[in-house]
Amino acid sequence: MNASADTETKFEEKLKTKLEKKLEAARPWLVRWMYAVVAVHLLVGLLLPWIAGLSVFDAYHHTIARAFWGDAAATADNMSATAHAQQVWWISLFGPTVQGMSLWMGALTYIGDRQRSSFAWAWLIAGVVLWAPQDMLISLRADIWIHVWIDCFAVATMLPPLVGLYLSDRKPKAFASF
Repeated sequence: MNASADTETKFEEKLKTKLEKKLEAARPWLVRWMYAVVAVHLLVGLLLPWIAGLSVFDAYHHTIARAFWGDAAATADNMSATAHAQQVWWISLFGPTVQGMSLWMGALTYIGDRQRSSFAWAWLIAGVVLWAPQDMLISLRADIWIHVWIDCFAVATMLPPLVGLYLSDRKPKAFASF
């Protein structure tokens, strides 16, 4: 029984070492990916106030109007000017929120990268895990599936790299400083 436990422990240690080596090799790419995610958030945040009212988003605006005011308020050819103006305002207002969030994400990514801080990655993970289910639930309640799909895409592109970085950097340190 003791030999079996020793074999199992050795196997676990080998597996852990292989995982650590793979994560260490992938770490620079995962960090670059997170910087790209930050850049995309900043770019989208900067663009939203400028593009929210473009006609390319008319179908999106009609979908939102139907969800809140019914089919009569948003037919394929007609949409209440008030409803459209309100949506453009909300989307434009959301832009600076995304910009601010990108700066915080960028700061945590920088700290996580430079200090190899699992703490910074954990806070980014916590932010995604806190935000996504709530955002999806709110979108589902309004039957706005495009937002649910965007949220799923965001989670799928952010959470796995963040978990990899967290696992890569969670080794005990001799000392920690800020």
